[in-house]
Amino acid sequence: MGSSDERVVAVIMVGGPTKGTRFRPLSLNVPKPLFPLAGQPMVHHPISACRRIPNLAQVYLIGFYEEREFALYVSAISNELRVPVRYLREDKPHGSAGGLYSFRDYIMEDDPSHIFLLNCDVCCSFPLPEMLDAHKRYGGMGTVLVIKVSAESANQFGELVADPVTDELLHYTEKPETFVSDLINCGVYVFTPKIFIAIQDSFTQRKDRDYLRLDQDILSPLAGKKELYTYETREFWEQIKTPGMSLKCSGLYLAQIRHTSPHLLAESKGSRRSATIVGDVYFHPSAKIHPTAKGEGDYNAKLGITILGESVAVEDEVVVTNSIVLPNKTLNVSVQEEIIL
Repeated sequence: MGSSDERVVAVIMVGGPTKGTRFRPLSLNVPKPLFPLAGQPMVHHPISACRRIPNLAQVYLIGFYEEREFALYVSAISNELRVPVRYLREDKPHGSAGGLYSFRDYIMEDDPSHIFLLNCDVCCSFPLPEMLDAHKRYGGMGTVLVIKVSAESANQFGELVADPVTDELLHYTEKPETFVSDLINCGVYVFTPKIFIAIQDSFTQRKDRDYLRLDQDILSPLAGKKELYTYETREFWEQIKTPGMSLKCSGLYLAQIRHTSPHLLAESKGSRRSATIVGDVYFHPSAKIHPTAKGEGDYNAKLGITILGESVAVEDEVVVTNSIVLPNKTLNVSVQEEIIL
């Protein structure tokens, strides 16, 4: 645990409408960070994980969506989780390091001893307190969350080499053409405020002082200089880049909820008047599911890894499985279209 006078802030990069185009068409009507995964907006999961950080003072969301698109959500999530959340809008994309640096005065308002940086489109268990403890033991400027993947898929990510004894980051390369390592960057970091000095130094060495990437422009040059270390997670991790990943990641989060907060999941009540629930299922309290009206093995609503949004209605004789149903939809046997995926 940190000392009582320590303060920690968290920054979550949420991107903007010109980013995440591979997630379309799901992001055409709702900003990608607000698309529901396991019944909650995508960005809810990292924000909720930040609650477990000792001495958390503030969570900042940085992106270039219009402020009005996040205003209601930021107000609601701050009240619901009792965590101060603030949205900071970039005038244009500045890169992950550039965006962080642009709002350094806001981030440093609480004089934090440590700064977490997370990417919104990452799905994982977010072991943030454990990562912070390891970071303090290392004594460096920053610590990167890493995970081992198959050698065949590693080149889709930032590959890195770490010292097997000290966990120091020795080498980092982004999406290399040839295999370097099966250890990859998870897009979750914790830094001391010295990160702003490193970013400033990098800016002074560049002609383009308007855009700076954290991975290529900061991590790579600092690797092997006893400034950066790694913390390996052995739990789940995925990137949420395409529509299909929204379903897979919802399943991962629902499985996690099954272990941490099972009361949030739907359950069969064993009554002829309630739907049969199979697997990990979430539905909004306002969703209406037609009750079971037939005998054993013959029922109206069978739900697998499924999420039903606000004011969804599932009518007689409907089977819903492996789906995300967005708010205000009605499902009946005459509906042939796929709502999601």
